[in-house]
Amino acid sequence: MYKKRLFSRKAGAVLLALCMTAGVLSGCGGSGTEEKAGTETETKGSASGEGKVLNFGDTTFNAENDESDVNPHNGYSGWACIRYGIGETLFKYSKEMEPEPWLAEGYELVDENTWKITLRENVTFTSGRKLDAQAVKECLDDLVSVHERAKGDLKIKETTADGQVLTIVTEEPVPALINYLSDPYGCIIDMDAGVTEDGNVSGTGPYTAKEVKTDIGLTLVKNENYWDGEPKLDTIHVKTISDGDTMTMAMQSGELDAAYGLPYASLPLFSGDSYTISSVETSRSFFGQINYDTPALQDEKVREAMAMSIDKENFTKTLLDGNGTAAAGPFPANFAFGDDMVTAPGYEPEKAKKLLEEAGWKDSDGDGYVDKDGENLTIRWVTYPSRQELPLLAESVQATLKEIGIKVDVNCSADFQSFLDSGEWDIYAGAFVCAPTGDPEYFFTTHCLDESSKNRGGYHSDKLEELEKEMKSTFDTDERAKLAVQMTQTILDDNAFIFASHLKMSIVSAKGVTGLEAHPCDYYEITVNLDKN
Repeated sequence: MYKKRLFSRKAGAVLLALCMTAGVLSGCGGSGTEEKAGTETETKGSASGEGKVLNFGDTTFNAENDESDVNPHNGYSGWACIRYGIGETLFKYSKEMEPEPWLAEGYELVDENTWKITLRENVTFTSGRKLDAQAVKECLDDLVSVHERAKGDLKIKETTADGQVLTIVTEEPVPALINYLSDPYGCIIDMDAGVTEDGNVSGTGPYTAKEVKTDIGLTLVKNENYWDGEPKLDTIHVKTISDGDTMTMAMQSGELDAAYGLPYASLPLFSGDSYTISSVETSRSFFGQINYDTPALQDEKVREAMAMSIDKENFTKTLLDGNGTAAAGPFPANFAFGDDMVTAPGYEPEKAKKLLEEAGWKDSDGDGYVDKDGENLTIRWVTYPSRQELPLLAESVQATLKEIGIKVDVNCSADFQSFLDSGEWDIYAGAFVCAPTGDPEYFFTTHCLDESSKNRGGYHSDKLEELEKEMKSTFDTDERAKLAVQMTQTILDDNAFIFASHLKMSIVSAKGVTGLEAHPCDYYEITVNLDKN
């Protein structure tokens, strides 16, 4: 018989980071303007009937980041709905990244395929509809019908609603189901109310979106009937910002009350008493993915040479100003299945040169680059600029690979997807939250398996496929951690991915702003506790 419980993990937090570029506001600095600007913002808000107003600068709400609206069923992640306090999930993550009740009161695992979830009473959507099992059923049914990742994660066979009790039967055992239901795509929205043309929805959160403008921002207004306390703010303007310097100036001038995604170099500017910096390690990793269609990279010696030619320590300490840690694999060291449990090639350029020579790559013409059959070894490195770490990583890699004779052509473009689609790339470097659900299986199912949607490079491992078969039927968390270590070591031994860093995220708040705290999952930004005095 299965116990009534919450899915827990042995190892505490998640780590790493996320910080990006930002910008699109004007402004100038100066302590003399801070107080004045803040006062003007409140006055303008009151005069326009907006009440208590907070202006929040953010880098994430844009089409490039696959967040063009707040519909959690649209796009890969659906983070905007939960990030801005519009929607909530059945379970949420503690600061130790363990699932705990939210819209649900708890659950019972009846058997390996059957989950009985009891919902909280007295919760309503902003549409006015009561939250009950039927509403949740309608939401989840729609989710798995339109969202390929959710369909693959949840593997729901059927759902049954009975008052406040929802029963989920899966097609096969899904040990991490509660974790997946805590994912942003699991935000419960009112399907009767539907989705507007601009991608707006009715959720259960402390705020509702009055305006949704892709690449520009959101206007949020208080949910007067919120079930878990009264929201402190009447209006929140979320402003999408694309330039870090611009965001910095806007924060200094008082045009912004808080900001997420400030450049690392700017953070020391906000270390005084006039500001608060909330930082936390998350599971966001920055890494390169190998294209196995590239003939040169099919040689394991070439892949290993590249892996040991990236100076991760210098990248994190110098270029990222210490805002992160060098990575071995996808998971930080404070996970039971993290970096301390696996090994990856270190920075050994001289050994890398020998490996290239063994693979037949030598500098025969003295131009500083190794060649073979009359052609230089040139790597097409594709990445994107919206995350400040990625252009810096490209810069670092270009310099260190040159030392071993590999030329790196960098294409850093918001249109990176067109290059991936065309196959005109050798290494794709991106950012990914590898354990957003606190469970290790997520990264492998999204990136590393034959059927993974983000296995862009065509990587295949018989061993990894077999380990995943075992992982997906294992409920014991300690055993899942052991399997995750084996799976990580497999992809590292193959040098199919080169992990550069785990980073931390920081949110800066002006004096008087409270309740804005960085969270390891990186979901919960705007909450009922956010206030401005």
